[in-house]
Amino acid sequence: MLIALLAALLAGYLLGSLPFGAWVPAAYGVDIRRVGSGNPGATNVKRVLGRGPGNLVFGLDFGKGLLAALLGGALAGEVGIFLGAAGAVLGHVFPLFLGFRGGKGVAVTMGGLLILLPWAVLLGILGWLAGYYATRVVAVGSLVFAAVLFLVALGQWLAGGPVAGWEVLVALAVAALLTVRHRDNIGRLLRGEESSFRSRGGSSSSSPPSPHRPPRDS
Repeated sequence: MLIALLAALLAGYLLGSLPFGAWVPAAYGVDIRRVGSGNPGATNVKRVLGRGPGNLVFGLDFGKGLLAALLGGALAGEVGIFLGAAGAVLGHVFPLFLGFRGGKGVAVTMGGLLILLPWAVLLGILGWLAGYYATRVVAVGSLVFAAVLFLVALGQWLAGGPVAGWEVLVALAVAALLTVRHRDNIGRLLRGEESSFRSRGGSSSSSPPSPHRPPRDS
């Protein structure tokens, strides 16, 4: 059983480490780590290359999280689902194939926890959409997602729903990780300096980062 659990975690990590946020731009001749914010995530890809490539990266990251959870479940049951998803998130944030410097982990979290906490994830996605479209700031949507994920899981557990106490702790840990990964964004939001997307098109409303100004990433 221990071998199966470790296999689920390792498989999830390797899947999560697949750097679609770097590979998709590379197909366009772009090293995403050298442009925009330098972050190999869907937001930076969308800001640099447009909506199509950015949405493709988001979908691929979501998919690898979901696949990792499914594979983990096949290897080690319900606990394997969690380990596969956790491994995918860790692999995305600290990818083996990108020198352990990856993205923020929002899309892969959505996919990875969809099986384990379906209502929390689905309502969290609605929260993400509401936060983003209200502000056009991706970081706001991501932080709303993290909060809703935990609060819905907690509410289900308190109401005697199909959520175990350990799953609430998983939601709390993931929400904390996503919040920490967005700590720079939070600082910029408080200062009124965070980048946003225009209401039309995929470009950022802020000017591109210059060598003399730190890049902004959502």
